Formats: sequence, C-alpha cells, structure tokens
Amino acid sequence: MTTADEYKQQGNAAFVAKDYEKAIDLFSKAIEVSETPNHVFYSNRSACYASLKKFPEALNDAEECVKINPTWSKGYNRLGAAHLGLGDLDEAEGSYKKALELDGSNQAAKDGLDQVKRTQESRQGMPDLGLSKIFADPNLIENLKKNPKTSEMMKDPELVAKLIKYKTNPQAMSQDLFTEPRLMTIMATLMGVDLNMPDLSSSNSMPKEPTETPEQSKETPAEQKSEPQAEATKAEPEPMEVDSAGNEETSKKEEAEKEKALGNKAYKARQFDEAIAHYDAAWNLHQDITYLNNRSAAEFEKGDAETALKTLDEAVEKGREMRTDYKLIAKSFARMGNVHHKTNNLKKAIEFYQKSLTEHRTPEILTKLRNTEKELKKQEAEEYINPEKAEEARLEGKDYFTKGDWPNAVKAYTEMIKRAPEDARGYSNRAAALSKLMSFPEAIEDCNKAIEKDPNFIRAYIRKATAQIAVKEFAAAIETLDAARTKDAEVNNSANVREIDQLYVKASQQRFQPASSNETPEQVYERAMKDPEVIAIMQDPVMQSILQQAQQNPAALQEHMKNPDVFKKIQTLIAAGIIRTGP
Repeated sequence: MTTADEYKQQGNAAFVAKDYEKAIDLFSKAIEVSETPNHVFYSNRSACYASLKKFPEALNDAEECVKINPTWSKGYNRLGAAHLGLGDLDEAEGSYKKALELDGSNQAAKDGLDQVKRTQESRQGMPDLGLSKIFADPNLIENLKKNPKTSEMMKDPELVAKLIKYKTNPQAMSQDLFTEPRLMTIMATLMGVDLNMPDLSSSNSMPKEPTETPEQSKETPAEQKSEPQAEATKAEPEPMEVDSAGNEETSKKEEAEKEKALGNKAYKARQFDEAIAHYDAAWNLHQDITYLNNRSAAEFEKGDAETALKTLDEAVEKGREMRTDYKLIAKSFARMGNVHHKTNNLKKAIEFYQKSLTEHRTPEILTKLRNTEKELKKQEAEEYINPEKAEEARLEGKDYFTKGDWPNAVKAYTEMIKRAPEDARGYSNRAAALSKLMSFPEAIEDCNKAIEKDPNFIRAYIRKATAQIAVKEFAAAIETLDAARTKDAEVNNSANVREIDQLYVKASQQRFQPASSNETPEQVYERAMKDPEVIAIMQDPVMQSILQQAQQNPAALQEHMKNPDVFKKIQTLIAAGIIRTGP
C-alpha cells in the first residue's frame, strides 16, 4: 500500500514537471491516507491550485494548512499567494505580515509583501475608465444572463463570483483580462461595443484567425499587458520544497550540467581555478545555486575563504529570489558554517549551522552543530585559564571558608577551577565547602575529579570517604580508605594513617550498626553472616587458620594485624560483632 509520504514525493515530482493536475491528485491521495492531518500536504496542493490559477481552491487548502499548524510561517505564504491571486490585497498583506511575525527571516513573505504593495500602488494609479459605474449596476448579472453572447457564461458560478467582486474593485478586472478570455466578450457587451469576436461562451474557444489587419500592431499578448498585469504575473505562489534538479531540463540546463561535471573533475584533480571557471560557466547558462555552492568549495580549497563566503551569500540571495528549494539554501548555510569552522571562527560556524537547520534539518549538520558547540566551550575554557587569577580565587575561597560563608566559598573555588582546571586543590577545597552545605553527592564527585587530576592527593581521599560515610555508603568508604592508606604509605610515609584508621573504624562500626541494643550474640552473628564480605572472610582458609590460632593465643592476632590485608579483614569482623574485643 502506498504511504502518504510516497504520494507526497510523487506529487513533488509531478509539480516540478509542471503536471499540476496530476500533482493535485497525488497530494489528495496523500491527504486521504494520512493517519493525522498534515499541513504540508495541504500547503503543496494549494501551490498546485495557485499554479493553475484556481485561487479559490488554493485559498481553501491554505486555510486548512494554517488551521492544522497555525505556527508554521510558510502556511501563511500560501494564504497570502491565494489572496493575492484573487485580488484580495488587504487579506494578502495580512497573511504575509503574519508569516513574518512567526519567522522574521521568511524571504518569501517579504517578497510577497513587496508584491502586494506594488500592486496596491498600481491600482491607485490606474484610470477608472468608467468601470465603477458599469459594475455598480444592480442588474448587471441579470442583463448578462439575458444577452445571447454572455448567457452561457453566466452559468459558471466562479465567473459570476469574479464579476461581483469587481463591484468593489473594478481595476482588478484588468489583471484577469488575459487569463480569462471570456471577460473580453463581457466587457464588449457591457460597453455596447462589437469587437467582431467569435462566441467565447466556452473558456477553451479561441479565435482561429487573427482579428487584426496587417496594418495593426503585432505586439504579443505579453507586450500588450499593462503594468498591473505584469506585477500580477510575478505573484506566483511560493514553490514547494522540492529538489531543483527535478526541474524540466532544457538545452541550457544540459550544457550547464556538462560544465558542472567538468568543474567536479577539475576539483577532484585540485585544479581549482579551472573548476571555478566551469562552475561560473554553468551558472551563466542556468541559474541553479548548486553551481554557486560548488564554486565556493573550490574557492575555499584554493585558500580564498573570504571569496567563498561572498559566493555563498550570493547563493542564498539568489536562492531566495528564485524561491529555490530550502534544502539547497540549507546547504549554502551549512557550507558557510564549514568555512567559518575551518578558519576557527566557531561562533560564526554555530550561527550558520543553526540557520541551515532552520531551513532543513539533517542529522549531519545537527552533529556538526553539537560538536562545534563543544569545541567552542572547550576553547573558551582554555582561554580563561590563568594561574595567577586561580591563586587569587583560592585565597578568596579560603577566607570565605574560614568565616563560615560556605556558598561564597563554593563560588570562589569554582572560579579557581575555571582558572586552573588541572589543579586538584580546587576540586578538593570545593568538596570541603559542599560537605558543609550537606551536598555530599556533589562533594564526592569533586573528590573523584581531584583524585583523577592528582592520584597522590591524600586529602581528597579522606574528604571523599567522609562524604561517603555521611550518605551511608560504608562499603564504598572503606574501599576509599584502603586506597588512601596505600597511597599514604607510598608518598607520605603514612603521615595520615591515624586519621584514615579513625574513619575506617567509624565506617566499619556504622556499617554493622545493630538494629537494637538488645541483640543477642546469636542474632548479631546471624545478621553479620548475611553480609557478602563477612561470608567471604569466614570462608577464607588463611583467615580460618588465623582465627583458630587467635583462640589459643590472642597475642598472635596482633602480630597478624601488621599485614594490611589481614588488618582490614579483622576490623570488618570486629565491626560485625564476629570478634569481640571487650570483656
């Protein structure tokens, strides 16, 4: 079964091939099979109707589009184009302004608004030619129905609706004269003029022979158009977001593609001047901003980043003018980002990656944006490093700590860390202040960073174990103290062993804190033997031998405890109540 997205893709292809009727059918099918209302499908079908000058239908779809998604600025572009096609300039102006409220960078809306203003100015400057009086006749429609020349035409409700609209805006008729041939017959009938024209009751009928004599003007219809009509012609609806490569190929397009291929070949051979010349030739033959994007790449590789950026600016500007596919404009912005990234202007790179994603979101550019943001953050952090400022912050933090102002101490030590991120003291000192604020998890994290920066920094181990005991992570605290004891022996000749042992006993005792002061020895033993570490110790053959020996000669236990590993295990058993040291 064909999905809504597949119908949409087929509709896009039909649109760029200018087969608007087929495109309408395909977008209608996409709307039918879509599980939820999709504003893009209505937007694309509106563009098709507008291309066929079926502006009432275009308006209906545009209204449905903004109803489904009232925050999508491009939907108001469609609404503005439909109103403009119908000659409703005030409504068109309001729609384009709404689009710009939602997206100030919406170039299509800006162009549409300019078109509305030019058309308004043209209307104001046009002579009335007596049209106001003619269309003010209350019997206008009835008279046309009775006239043999126009009676069949009055059966078309769309044509009747247009005539009624001309009552309030007679000048709008001049814009429709060359797109609606029946209006010539109606005008002749209303003005009582015999133009010696055939019956145009059928919209498809056209004179088989020219009515002009050889001496009359040979201007083409395009040349005969008034200025307002030329303006109206420019008010084509904003094209759908489809790949410009799907446009109907012409001979110039084919020649341009050949030049592009030659440019690509030269680029791969690193012959950048030759590549630029071919891309220029392609652009001059057929204006597709892909050629400008490619030229910018060659200019950058040549070493001319400034020129590459100017070329990309031109690509965006021309793309806006030609209402190029948003995907191609997104590529132009992405290449601007690449140029700025390679020239180490990371802020500008981020700016243009964001613009690219606004036009068309792709995983590749999103990844580049995220990576560049990380690079910028790292770069700014590195530029901020200053050992002298770090020392000032450390002394300031120490002063706050001494006064008991823990929040400001944390702030000062944070500044120290930013100024000297490799100095373990900043993290350890901040951990001490955080512990005073009862922020033990954050303190543990800072101690881990301090140990990472300096594995021999014993104070960081001690502060970490203290915080772990506070949050009742006793086994983890004991493990930290074991590491501290080993490092202290290696680097400090066991200078901190007393403090480490005190914390060790505290962690061990609290680890096996009895549930009740009335516990019997049997209950203590039963509870202790549920602890995995105690079980492992009791099953250790070496420890079994030591414990048996201690029963016969308690003094021998003291000798065995000189071994750090045995000491740890004995302390665990004492804390668990397995070994009793009291009377």
